[in-house]
Amino acid sequence: MLRPNVIRKKSDFDSIYKKGNSVGDRYVVLFWRKNHLDYNRTAFLASKKVGNSVRRNRARRLMKEGYRYLCDGLDSGYDFIFISRNTINDKKADDVKKSISSALRKAKIKKNV
Repeated sequence: MLRPNVIRKKSDFDSIYKKGNSVGDRYVVLFWRKNHLDYNRTAFLASKKVGNSVRRNRARRLMKEGYRYLCDGLDSGYDFIFISRNTINDKKADDVKKSISSALRKAKIKKNV
């Protein structure tokens, strides 16, 4: 069974890129859009500019871990796409978590801001 909180369809990605908003931070770029659901959906991407498959997978893991700590303090009903920048290489999980938190703060999506 598929998890409902992961964005998979190309049409969802396209609508977020075209009609959504974006904000960049030091290690991540955040695209978001309202989805009119009771929960948030996410996607974590790392392009080949980040590096080989080992570095790309590590970048995705770091972003997922940072989001996991912050997801409880977010408003519900959004689609998020987190894209890693090539500056994420050789960074610690705490640095990436701060970058994601900063991007969410800029987007004014956090409840406690």
